Amino acid sequence: MSGRPSMFMIVDELHAEPHGTYPSFNAALAELRRLAMLPWDELPNQAPCTNWRGCGRNYDVAEYDISTTPWREKRRDAVLRMDAAGPRWAEPWKEEHFSDD
Repeated sequence: MSGRPSMFMIVDELHAEPHGTYPSFNAALAELRRLAMLPWDELPNQAPCTNWRGCGRNYDVAEYDISTTPWREKRRDAVLRMDAAGPRWAEPWKEEHFSDD
């Protein structure tokens, strides 16, 4: 690790829409766990597009170097997809892999 300060952001990759900033990846992951328990067709999971019933959200967690202006994206991981089929976790973040530490 470079030792530079980081901030983590949940981003809906399909709609380029941010969903909050978090001090750590684990904090962002905890919020995604909460979102996965909510209905896909209600806010905040309901997609913002007019075809929201046929759409969904692809939640990524992006890590930013906040020592630069503007922030520089260091890494982005696809984590959770929410749509009518229900929540689907990307490896290695499938629910059975979660720990409570």
